Amino acid sequence: MTTNFNPQRLTVARRRRGKTMSALAEMAHLSTRIITAYERGEKEPGLLTMERIAAALEFPIEFFSGPGLEEPPTSGTSFRKQSRLTAAKRDQALGSATIAMGLSDWIDERFGLPAPDIPRHEDVDPETAARSVRAEWGLGERSIPNMIHLLEAHGVRVFSLSEESREMDAISFWRGNLPYVFLNTIKSGEHSRMDAAHELGHLVLHWRGGAHGRKLEHEAQQFASAFLMPRSSVLAEAPRGGQLDQIVRAKKRWKVSVAALVYRMNVVGLLSDWDYRTLFIKMNGDQMRVKEPYPIQAETSQVLGKVFKMLRDEGVSKADIARDMRIYPEELDRIIFGLTWTQVSGSGGAGEPQSERPALRLV
Repeated sequence: MTTNFNPQRLTVARRRRGKTMSALAEMAHLSTRIITAYERGEKEPGLLTMERIAAALEFPIEFFSGPGLEEPPTSGTSFRKQSRLTAAKRDQALGSATIAMGLSDWIDERFGLPAPDIPRHEDVDPETAARSVRAEWGLGERSIPNMIHLLEAHGVRVFSLSEESREMDAISFWRGNLPYVFLNTIKSGEHSRMDAAHELGHLVLHWRGGAHGRKLEHEAQQFASAFLMPRSSVLAEAPRGGQLDQIVRAKKRWKVSVAALVYRMNVVGLLSDWDYRTLFIKMNGDQMRVKEPYPIQAETSQVLGKVFKMLRDEGVSKADIARDMRIYPEELDRIIFGLTWTQVSGSGGAGEPQSERPALRLV
């Protein structure tokens, strides 16, 4: 028999891989009935059986004997394009988020990260909410240099969506008083930046949770547009006349896509509906929706970069972190992919525990 087998971890691992019980049973040469019994805690697998299951799911056998894992709140998690999302892809994203929450806890135990400072608004229109958050954070009307750094500075834990979830743009949720955002880091820099602002909109406006639908997605998008491109800033600095080449040059001011700036200019009254439609037809003809002109560099995580550098300096390797979390290093890579250039290297252990957690100051 395995020691301290935890059936919940089997369910998490299976869902993380997007497998049904019957699919796992076939992969591990078992019956669906016995997999069901294992996940319900009615039976415990023997060691050889557990080795087959672990190999099929690509998790270390130690993963299945750890303590219970906290999972994301399914009713309060925002999923973009939810109508197109299969149950398997949704499970994979939530499974990836579960692993990321474990990494977040691992980091929080060792480092002093910024405390959450996300305003929560209710019954406020998105434009007003965006203006209010900017005021509370002292941003004024200036362009935001880096959305990921801004979120992290205000206590948001930012991670990457797993590669199996790439058709999704982003997800977010509140875990108690701790906000999480997961970004698709293979999308364009402009796209990911807008997604980050969109998910901030969910955290600010829809913090009570509940089901997410088109209305809430539209509100979050309105918030994101207003947050990245303040009305007075666009009115003062966006080009007049609806010339596409001028708009392409102007988009650099707010580090957004051409489409996002055209949309915002229409909302604030700088473009008529006719000009708006005409510009989108021209943008499609020039394939600007496929290949963004003058693309910006993808944003990365300041927190993860600093954490991993400090760990590397202490001789803590990626393998050490993965071993503590009872996962393979490749699983760790998936939840930080595209967010940091810093590699956790070295084979040394963590050494003696520190008496105080080092504080990370984000600037």
